[in-house]
Amino acid sequence: MNENTESPEKSLSGRIEIYDWLESIVTAIVACILIFVFLGRIIDVEGTSMVPTLNDRDKVLMSGLFYTPRQGDIIVLTKKSFSEIPLVKRVIATEGQTVDINFNTGEVWVDGKLLDEPYISEPTRRSFDMQFPLVVPEGYIFVMGDNRNHSTDSRDSQVGFVDKRCVLGKVYLRLWPLSAFGRVYHGQG
Repeated sequence: MNENTESPEKSLSGRIEIYDWLESIVTAIVACILIFVFLGRIIDVEGTSMVPTLNDRDKVLMSGLFYTPRQGDIIVLTKKSFSEIPLVKRVIATEGQTVDINFNTGEVWVDGKLLDEPYISEPTRRSFDMQFPLVVPEGYIFVMGDNRNHSTDSRDSQVGFVDKRCVLGKVYLRLWPLSAFGRVYHGQG
């Protein structure tokens, strides 16, 4: 008998092992896709509009599973008319709420109540082309960055009101840098 030929049992065993490995790899890939599509995704923060809450190049965990935007939430959204990159902003008001901003005092009011905003870097003095007070239309939200005077957001008609269907999800956790790992402050809605 030739020593270079394998027995049929050994050959079958090798094929089964390869099949098992391929099945494991495909299962892992499918599981990762399902996790990132339905449970959460890692998003890079681009720019300084959310300072001091989030910084440029921070990595955050976001989830859109069963999510409805609420006042105070930090969200990730798309606004293709403004940017190809997903934006990270804070929800200031939801549909039906009235937003008013006093740019002299830097105060933001929603439905006649002054917002308590310990998360902002400085009072809101920068205005754009939106006229206040304004009512958020049905199906939309009004968003702003925490770095109010260095953020292009719903105060600018380029961003304007954000269709809730453009919201990818809520930011739950900062993953990077490790020195700042943990939950992000959403404030009171």
